[in-house]
Parts: sequence; structure tokens; C-alpha cells
Amino acid sequence: MRPHVELIQENDYVWHGAELIGGEGRASERRLSVDEEDGSASLRVDFHTDWGRGPGIHHANTEYHVLEGEMTYGGRKIGAGGYLYVPQGVPADWLRFAEGTRILHYREYGDAGFDPVDSVAAPRRPGAREEIIVLDTEAMAWDAVPNAGPMPGLFIKYLHVDPVTGFYTRLVFAQEGWSDHRLAHHPCYEEAYTVAGHMEYNFGTLDLGTYFFRPARVKHGHFTTMEGGATWLLRSDGELLNWYTQNEWVRWGGEAINYGPQEAEHPLRWSHSSHQLGSGPSRRTAADLAQLQASAKFQGDPEVVLHGQGDDPGFLAIAKALDAARLQDGHGHTHWGPDHHHLEHPHERTDSHAHNLGAGRAWRQGDPIPAPILSSLPVRSRSRGRWDGEGM
Repeated sequence: MRPHVELIQENDYVWHGAELIGGEGRASERRLSVDEEDGSASLRVDFHTDWGRGPGIHHANTEYHVLEGEMTYGGRKIGAGGYLYVPQGVPADWLRFAEGTRILHYREYGDAGFDPVDSVAAPRRPGAREEIIVLDTEAMAWDAVPNAGPMPGLFIKYLHVDPVTGFYTRLVFAQEGWSDHRLAHHPCYEEAYTVAGHMEYNFGTLDLGTYFFRPARVKHGHFTTMEGGATWLLRSDGELLNWYTQNEWVRWGGEAINYGPQEAEHPLRWSHSSHQLGSGPSRRTAADLAQLQASAKFQGDPEVVLHGQGDDPGFLAIAKALDAARLQDGHGHTHWGPDHHHLEHPHERTDSHAHNLGAGRAWRQGDPIPAPILSSLPVRSRSRGRWDGEGM
């Protein structure tokens, strides 16, 4: 499984020698996200010299997208915007990148393995399907997003769509001023690299070189596109259905101490500073001291976990609020919408991805809609401050 990577600026990654087996030349890669189980990876690659590799068969579904520079595939030369998709098990022609070229490079459902062959006439591997795709995306026209749901102002260029799994890769452009206040979750994972522009949303700032990998069902939203709009190369391991939440709220509870109707009977002057603790009318009362002593005792209790330690107190508070809401409803449902226990797929946690709550699941119209999940604390940028620490 891949970790949740949310709005990390690529400059926060270190460079490694590029894992481009069988090629000649020098290149480095930044590993945006990696699946340590099967070798799938999303990478940013820079070529320090001309680099080339002869015909061969990839072990993974493999994609190359040129951000800057030049790619030549089987004699066809393409500059910035060049895109190449090679299915696993299908013989690919020779490939070359010019010195100084910068690309996005993706492997899916396999590692960096590459087996040389004499030519593209070599036989396919058993089970191989699909065809090689070569595109000049700069020459393609933008189409309005066809799916119902998103606000108007989104445009798309389809690069690759798997007819069996629904996995697809596309360029997406949001016009300047495009905004959507709703929160959304999807049945599939979603990842994107910002190739141009600037957008703000609840996880932080999307600008040039910003990347995220968001597991299935993690709720996100509140988008606003800034001057000039924004463009991403976006991928998902299934059809990107949008399940929206609006008018969202979180309920917090507890016992009031120094506010509310009881304040007149038991006034507590927590605003007093240490300069006001002497004699006279501002001196702390017995009630004040009792509250302070209770607080000190609480902090000294070995069974108490203070803020910032142990389980996240914010998540615990949300869980307690959910429990309270269920107890107040005789039917076992909350007032937050449908009970998430009735929204899970029947076999959600018994398949090969049972260990990964955020893994995408095949979903068809009419199936139960899975509830969103809280994001874990994802890998994120630290030096650029691209994440607000709360998420959604």
C-alpha cells in the first residue's frame, strides 16, 4: 500500500539515482510515493545527460510525461507535453530523453523491471492487454469535464483509460476563480502533480511542483483556484465518482466551568495574571484555588494522556461525539447522515486489500455507497508549510 501523501512540495524530497533499468545515461529521481508491496511508484525524473534504452518489456504499467525537454519514442520526437503509456508485458520500442529533460514517471502494479527484446515484434507476455499510447498533449484540445457533480469550469484531456479496471490518467485544468465549497470522497485513490497554476483548499496550497496521493474515501474539499487557473496531471485507480458532503459540522461536548448560567453563582476569574495574585479584591478565591488544584492533580494522574501525546485527542473527541449521538437516537443512527455501518461494502475488509482501509474498491451504480474515512496524518511538506495540520 502507498502512504497518504498530502500536498508535499517536491523540493522537500531528496534525489536518488533513477531506477531506469537497462538504459544508458545519467538521471536522478524524486520518489513522490512508493508502494513497497508491489513496487508501484510515482516519480519525478531529471536527465543529466542524454539517456536511451532499446526495445523491451516492462514489468509494470508504465507512463512517462514530459514537463520540460524532449522525448523520442521509436523515432517519434515530442517536446513538453509528450506522453507515453506502455502496458506491462507488451514489447515497447526504443526510448530516448534529451539532456536536461524533466519528466513525471509512473509504475503501476509492478516494479522497475525491464527485459530487453530484439524488437517490438517480440511476443507479448501471457495476460498482457491494451496497446501502447503516444500523445502530444500540447496539441490536444481541452474538453469540459463530462461527469455530473463538479462545478462548471473544469476541463480535461484524457491520456489513458483502462477499459477493464477504469484506471485512468488525465490532465485537468481549473479556470481562474473555480470554486467548490463541498467536501468529497471517492471509491478510488487519487493522486496529482501540479504542472501549472495555483489553488487553495483545506489541505493547503497546490502550486507548481506540489503533489498528493490520497487513498480512497478520504474526505477533502473547499477548493478555490487563484489567478491564471491551475493544471494537474491526475491519476486514479478507478472511475472518479464524487460523493459530496455539505453543511458539515462537528459536535463538541463537555461541562462548562466559567461560562453559561452557572457563572453567576461560581464566577471564575481565569483572565487574572500573576500580577493580580496579591492581597485585596483581586486575590484568587477558594473556588479558584480548588479548580487549579484539581487541574494540577489531573495533569499529574499517570493515566491521563496530555495533549500532543498518545492517541490524537481530536480524533478521540470526534469518536466520543459520534458515540453520544448514537446513544441519543433509539434507532442506532446518528444525526450526521446515514450510519457508516450501513454504508460499507458487504465484503469490504475480507478481500486482498483488507489491511488497507484506504484502498480503492470496484463500485457500480446501485452498490452501497461507502462512508468516508478520516485521513491519517499524512506525509507532508514541512519546510514549505503546505499543510494546515488538521485535514478533513
